[in-house]
Amino acid sequence: MSKPLKAQDYRVLREIKRHSSIYFLLILPVAYFIIFRYFTIWNGQIAFRDFLPYDEWTGEGGVTGSKWVGLKHFVTFVSSYYFWELIRNTLLYSFGKLLISIPASIILAVVLFETTRRSLAKVVQTLAYLPHFLSWVIMYGILLVLLAPGDGVFNDVIKFFGGESVNFLTDVKKFPFVVILSETWKEMGWGAIIFIAALIGIPPELYEAAMVEGANAPQRVWYITLPSIRPVIVTVLLLRLGTILDAGFNQIFMLYSPGVYRIGDIIDTWVYRQGLLNFEFGLAAAAGIFKGTIGLITIMFSNWLVRKFSDSSVF
Repeated sequence: MSKPLKAQDYRVLREIKRHSSIYFLLILPVAYFIIFRYFTIWNGQIAFRDFLPYDEWTGEGGVTGSKWVGLKHFVTFVSSYYFWELIRNTLLYSFGKLLISIPASIILAVVLFETTRRSLAKVVQTLAYLPHFLSWVIMYGILLVLLAPGDGVFNDVIKFFGGESVNFLTDVKKFPFVVILSETWKEMGWGAIIFIAALIGIPPELYEAAMVEGANAPQRVWYITLPSIRPVIVTVLLLRLGTILDAGFNQIFMLYSPGVYRIGDIIDTWVYRQGLLNFEFGLAAAAGIFKGTIGLITIMFSNWLVRKFSDSSVF
């Protein structure tokens, strides 16, 4: 016999009915995460198996039919000759993008917010957003036009001033700068959106009071704007730290070549070659789980650290 609903239950049902359109819009995102994020966790067990494709004749293989080997693939990955090189490269690009792209997005947002020429601000804002919507295939074509060693725009300028042509995409010393700066160029405008939204929420009375006290524009930015959006900056920083080992597979895959493998190869590109090209699915899955675990630990530690020294945190 079912229990009668309480008054609180009726209130919850009324609220759900009242906001039914919002819950309806959540169906597709929730379904996406359940199907493509949580349901696929089941297949993560191939990291602990010598995975073989399913053979319908013998009935062997598959996710559950492959031989269980425990931590064999994790040990193989960690003891690999390339392990520390992959970690170094991945952290280099992740921290490099983090340290440059977030400040660049903040500066762009502040400049657009503070400018009095609204028409110019709209043009700059549109041009800054545009690269985000271009795939890395298109961006690679643009970078080739700019950086090609023979007739690239940058090399034409270098040769005009008497310098020698530089191959930016195959030079191991210059390749990291190409990766970090091109990522900043592509995502800076899109990353500024959330900071612009935070800036709009700052009470204008604060700026008016500061102007009355004689504060100039840089002082208003330093003492009002940046402290006011600090919680947003902290939140964005924490979320980015959670994906610190995600250095950007699409970008690296398009830009790198065998000549820069030792400085350009990251965990994701190595997993691609091992899993899809060498058919080492268990080893590739183990590397992916390793990366996800480190990311979880990083964001938990970062959140604890920020909560300890600040009043802002994600959870």
